[in-house]
Amino acid sequence: MAGFALAVIAAAHGAAADDRPNIVLIMADDLGYGDISPFDGWIETPNLEALAEQGVRFTDFHTSGNVCSPTRAGLLTGRYQQRAGLPGVLFANAARPEHRHGLQDVEDTFAERLHEAGYATALFGKWHLGYLPRFNPVRHGFGRFRGFVSGNIDYVSHIDTTGRADWWVDDELQAEEGYFTELATDHAVRFIDENRTRPFLLYLAHHAPHYPFQGPSDPAERSVGGEFNPQGARPDKREAYREMVQSMDVGIGRVVAALETNGLRERTLIWFFSDNGAASQWGSNGPLRGSKGTDWEGGHRVPAIASWPGQIGADSVSHAVASTLDVMPTILSLAGIAPNAERPFDGIDLTPMLLDGEPLPSRQLFWGGDGVFWNGAAVRDGPWKLVIDRYRDSPGRPMLFNLDDDLGETTDLATQHHGRAKQLFAALSRWRDDVARGATPQ
Repeated sequence: MAGFALAVIAAAHGAAADDRPNIVLIMADDLGYGDISPFDGWIETPNLEALAEQGVRFTDFHTSGNVCSPTRAGLLTGRYQQRAGLPGVLFANAARPEHRHGLQDVEDTFAERLHEAGYATALFGKWHLGYLPRFNPVRHGFGRFRGFVSGNIDYVSHIDTTGRADWWVDDELQAEEGYFTELATDHAVRFIDENRTRPFLLYLAHHAPHYPFQGPSDPAERSVGGEFNPQGARPDKREAYREMVQSMDVGIGRVVAALETNGLRERTLIWFFSDNGAASQWGSNGPLRGSKGTDWEGGHRVPAIASWPGQIGADSVSHAVASTLDVMPTILSLAGIAPNAERPFDGIDLTPMLLDGEPLPSRQLFWGGDGVFWNGAAVRDGPWKLVIDRYRDSPGRPMLFNLDDDLGETTDLATQHHGRAKQLFAALSRWRDDVARGATPQ
């Protein structure tokens, strides 16, 4: 398998461009570790099950943030979002200063690098990395964009939480009818059909199952300037949640079918994951403690599947610690694109593990909270995890857990392993200083 990957990389440097692999990244929004059936969840998702049967399930895969915007900044750049000056969620409220923040031009995204290398690039779905036109996805390497720039919209009317229309065709605000999940899938399938003869990057950033809780058959609830319940008026929200996830699963099946119809499935890496853990009682984080907005496992350990028939072992499981920070280094490696030495990655290239089953090097991962939902921090080193509440201003008591023995983070071992707790706290402090040093100003 490694031989094929090396051939792909060699082709990227001199042979026909269409020999390089296509990349399809699919991100769910607020999907919990215990939600979908490939992870023994409560919602039947047959297309995700089929994807897992054709690839690898990650049991220890993490997002770099515990809410939407930070994770997306880390994903797009392969670097901790704090370096991009985006440690927290960007709210739609124009009165908040974060409304004027976004992913700055100086940041290097995987879309830019792949576009420069001849890939067709597109984002269909949620952006949430800046509301102003200068932050639009088409300014960051995406040749096409259909979707919304805020944190959430009505699935039918495409109105955000402030009562403003939020549906964009590239960098122009333009209305388009359709249930969000189905509409984004339609555009994704069309993009695959139109680019079947050249390598492409498709980033399908789903809205499901983020509120408002609306299934495919539900009516629009939000209107421009109107009054509405941001969570949605439907009383059976858990059932709506199920319908939203299953609609996404149907869409994923359509994307896979489009690849198969065009003879592209064995030339395409599909990578599915969530942007953080489940946010509410309607979803499930399984055995994990905490939820979206916290640095407990339930906030950032998410379901993830990578599938590439003939290259990634079928129906396999990886227990290696991996992160959304690793996505950019990995896909650039597969495309034969060298890293930018001026903006070194915090993530690592997972290609040796994905293609040959090689173990990953030991490393530490950090979470810094977003300062709105959670003012804590955490560091992971092997099975050990240090969690601190109220870290930013006046650090609280460090808590230490061994995740191999205590996945639910129930037993604090900081007293018994004081030396290890002290070492991890020092590492967290060094990391905090490092990401702040030279961070992109907003």
